[in-house]
Amino acid sequence: MGECLYIVVPAYNEVENIPRLIENWYPIVEKYSDSDKSRLVIIDDGSKDNTYNLICEYAKTRPMIVPITKTNGGHGATVLFGYRYAIQNGADYIFQTDADGQTDPLEFEQFWDLRNEYSAIIGNRSTRQDGFSRKFVEGTLLAILKIIFGVKIPDSNAPFRLMRKELLEKYIKKMPDDFNLPNVMFTTYFSYFHEKIKFLDITFKSRQGGKNSINFRKITKIGWKALRDFYNLKKNIDVWEQERR
Repeated sequence: MGECLYIVVPAYNEVENIPRLIENWYPIVEKYSDSDKSRLVIIDDGSKDNTYNLICEYAKTRPMIVPITKTNGGHGATVLFGYRYAIQNGADYIFQTDADGQTDPLEFEQFWDLRNEYSAIIGNRSTRQDGFSRKFVEGTLLAILKIIFGVKIPDSNAPFRLMRKELLEKYIKKMPDDFNLPNVMFTTYFSYFHEKIKFLDITFKSRQGGKNSINFRKITKIGWKALRDFYNLKKNIDVWEQERR
């Protein structure tokens, strides 16, 4: 029985990027799995453009594409939706990236080659081409995580990560359904509980097409909510540790 890979991609108003996304990532699903059950799962988060219909058109000739549409809930909720879908449908390995073309599929191979050595391999955007403000936000976030959780990690939120299903399933139960920054919290959990993970440097380009739906005002709003959520989740961790003793 072959290894089953699910690539999970959230998409919101990405009609300009969908052709490139499928051209780049569909061959990855075909090449790096010896199971015909592997899938490229593209989740339309209630787009206002033709994103979902375009995905469906490509799926007619590419059977490993799974088009899904849902009510708009934001990037984080859509990522969690995709993870749960992959777990429920028999994925062995789950990889997440975004639809905006900022990541390089040619770098996937080095992640896949390490899948038997680590439970998760996570991208590290050591060099970013998406602007100073995004880099500043990530740096601030890493400082907050170190203060609250005591973890020192190079990149918490990179949309380029390969995870074993068992690891993701273990921690997704601890995550609120609508959590804004699930990848941040997964990275934090993995580090805090000393899971066997590895960070690898990746290329991170500027958005390749379409309009970024996140502005500074939204980032600030998400940040304040995340700060409250982090404190609540840290309290939960303290409770879990007391119960284990």
